[in-house]
Amino acid sequence: MSDAQTLKEEIKTRYGQAALQAQKQERRSCCGTGTVLQAGKLDPITDNLYNDHETAALPQDAVTASLGCGNPTALAQIAPGETVLDLGSGGGIDVLLSAKRVGPTGKVYGLDMTDEMLELARANQVKAGVTNVEFLKGDIEHIPLPDNSVDLIISNCVINLSPNKDLVLAEAFRVLKPGGRLAVSDIVVRGAIPQEIQRSIELWAGCVAGALEEQEYAAKLERAGFERISIEPTRVYTAADARELFEGTGIDLETIAQVVDGKFLSGFVRATKPEASSAACCSTTCCS
Repeated sequence: MSDAQTLKEEIKTRYGQAALQAQKQERRSCCGTGTVLQAGKLDPITDNLYNDHETAALPQDAVTASLGCGNPTALAQIAPGETVLDLGSGGGIDVLLSAKRVGPTGKVYGLDMTDEMLELARANQVKAGVTNVEFLKGDIEHIPLPDNSVDLIISNCVINLSPNKDLVLAEAFRVLKPGGRLAVSDIVVRGAIPQEIQRSIELWAGCVAGALEEQEYAAKLERAGFERISIEPTRVYTAADARELFEGTGIDLETIAQVVDGKFLSGFVRATKPEASSAACCSTTCCS
């Protein structure tokens, strides 16, 4: 695999293209793979994540630009008045849905590194008439928000794209308030990923090569300081799913199908930042 900056630039380019495709009412496959889907067609990862009731009041561009692997807003407990942060907010679908849940006394931030996605998300915000939302430009490894400022962090199939997941989780921990929650949808793997898969930029962009092994994901969250960690499978992918997802990309479909079959899944990842008393304790010798 190329170095981290090269990888990030490649992913940024692919997501920029996805944003432009969304404005033309064309969909790309999950996580910005090169495949442009036929009108009305969904890939096996993004299929049936949002119901019609959720999307009815949203701009179509926000729905078309969705490249996620779950629906964190449906699974997370979001309360009125809370401050929510969406890591890798894309066209803004999860931000806009969360804005309804937090209400006028709450606030939702969307963070994205791609100019085209930010432009699309802000346009969707205007179309939706939502005022309790702010889209920020930045990397999920360096969140441009103060310490202890967010009640809930959501994300939809983005953390797996980062080459430095430890830094992402450390930053998430930093900006969460004591007692704050992490509730993200992400791709998770059961078992090791072959080295040749990990070196493929196409498969990083396709949310395969950068996926964390299930127990490793939990261990990284624990090292970052989180507690009450759980990973709930929401969809397990088959060889047929892999063939459909990567058809036309030039990838050896049979090789990737064998790697993915029954081992890769969409998971809903939950974790909590300790309350102030616990966090204070761990800054003293009582945790040594």
